[in-house]
Amino acid sequence: QVLIVESGGGLVQPGESLTLSCTTSGFTFKTYALAWYRQGPGKERELVASIPSRGSQINIADSVKGRFIISRDNAKNTAYLQMNQLKPEDTAVYVCSAVGRSLSTYGTTFWGNGTLVAVSS
Repeated sequence: QVLIVESGGGLVQPGESLTLSCTTSGFTFKTYALAWYRQGPGKERELVASIPSRGSQINIADSVKGRFIISRDNAKNTAYLQMNQLKPEDTAVYVCSAVGRSLSTYGTTFWGNGTLVAVSS
C-alpha cells in the first residue's frame, strides 16, 4: 500500500521556477529521510537533494546549490523541491525516494515513478 507520487513537472523557459511535490502514503513518513534524484537524457541518475527524518543535515548537490530548496511537511506526508533559476541542464525526470530511519525500517527504500522537467527556450 506504499505510494509515492511526484507532481509539478512541466516545460519552462530558462530562468523560470517550478516546485515539485512528493505526496506519500502507506508508511510512517516522519521516520523516513526524503531525497530527490534526477536522470537526464544520456546521463546517470544524480542525487539532487536530501533531507533527514530528523536533524538539520540537508544535502544539496553542487550543480543546484543556491537555486534549489528541499523541504518536507510531516503533517501532510509530503516533500517538496523548489527549483529556481532553471537551466537547460536541469532537464530530467525527477524522482522522489523515502529511506527508513527507525529501528524497524532502517534502510528500507521506496521510490516514485518520477515527473518530467524540461527547460528549453
